[in-house]
Formats: sequence, C-alpha cells, structure tokens
Amino acid sequence: MNTVFHRIIWLVILLPVIYLAIIWEQIPGTVPMHADLHGNVDRYGSKNELMVLMIVLTVVNAILYIIVSNIYKIDPKKYAAQNKERLQRMAFYVSLYLSAIWIMIIYVTAFNRMEMTMKFVFIAMGILFALLGNNMYNIQPNYFAGIRLPWTLESEENWRKTHHLAGRLWFFGGLFFALLVFFMNETIVGIIGALLLAILIIVPVVYSYSLYKKSNNKN
Repeated sequence: MNTVFHRIIWLVILLPVIYLAIIWEQIPGTVPMHADLHGNVDRYGSKNELMVLMIVLTVVNAILYIIVSNIYKIDPKKYAAQNKERLQRMAFYVSLYLSAIWIMIIYVTAFNRMEMTMKFVFIAMGILFALLGNNMYNIQPNYFAGIRLPWTLESEENWRKTHHLAGRLWFFGGLFFALLVFFMNETIVGIIGALLLAILIIVPVVYSYSLYKKSNNKN
C-alpha cells in the first residue's frame, strides 16, 4: 500500500495547482478571498492573488509531507524504523486532506460558493481524525507522533494502552463528527468540534497519567 502512496503523493500534492490551471479561464478577475462561518464574503481579491496563494499552500503541503514522512530518521527511540510506514501513511493522509481543502478553496472562490466551505472542511477534518486514529492504534513509541508525554515515553506498556484508547477515540470520534456535520449548522458544529477535539486530547492524557500513578503506587 505504501508503494501506491509513494507513486501518487506528488500528483495529490499538485492537484490544486492542476485544477486551478484547468479552470483558470472561467475565474473572474475579482474573486472572494475570505468569508465568515456563515459564508458571508468579507474580503475580495484578484485571481492572481488566488494563484499565488495556491502555489504557496502547495509548497507548504510538499514540505510538510517530506518532514513527516522522513522524521523517523532522526528519532532516537529504538522503534523508529518500525514507525516508518505508519508515519508515511499519516503524512499521506495529511497531504491528501490539505490538497482537498485547497481544491475546495479554489472551487468556492472561483464560483462564489463560499457557503459550502466550512461544511466541507469539517467533514474532511472528521475523516482525517478517523484515518489518523486508525494508524495511531499500533504506533510504536517515538518522539514525534502520538501522545508524547514523559510517562508514555518512559513506559512501553503505558504508551501501548494509551494509544489503543486514543486510536479508538480518534477513529470513532472522527467518523461521528463527519456524520454530524450533515445534520447541524456550521456554528453548532464548530462548537461541538472544539469540544470533541478537547475530548480526543484530554481523555488519553488523563488515562495515561492514571496508568502512570497506578504504576508508581504499585512500585
């Protein structure tokens, strides 16, 4: 599967620029560049500004992919090499998410459909969390990805149990959030999304700390 990722990743990263080039002649000279949560445009700009923005964002996406997919090489943990494929998959998912967002930005800007932006972003975010959670479940101890706390890094058992919990939370929480977007407006979904993000981070941390305290009490 990772071979497939390696073959198509640069196409995925370049898709926003390719899409922009395809529809360039259809884009008006002045386009909406920013809108509030309800899709009300509050700033306009030229389509050349949109082109510069997409080039910059595509470069950022490429740099981010290179860093995340290769960061295992500088990880001093003994399991660094075992995380290679998992980190590369996670890097692919993040780049795919960003490219999808960039394409949506081009679409809503070019055709003045700003009301679609936040709903799409929230759905894509939920799917991304689910994909990352699916990979987090069995990730080995490392200094760059996962729930990196002093007590998880010093105990393989704590790391394993914490990431088993976090992986399930992120997977099902992400899917739940993506489905929720279809039934609620952007303001409510934004509030629920912030609360859900807090839960996805805080619950594994608290659980991990409780394991650490229990281990210390036994010792």
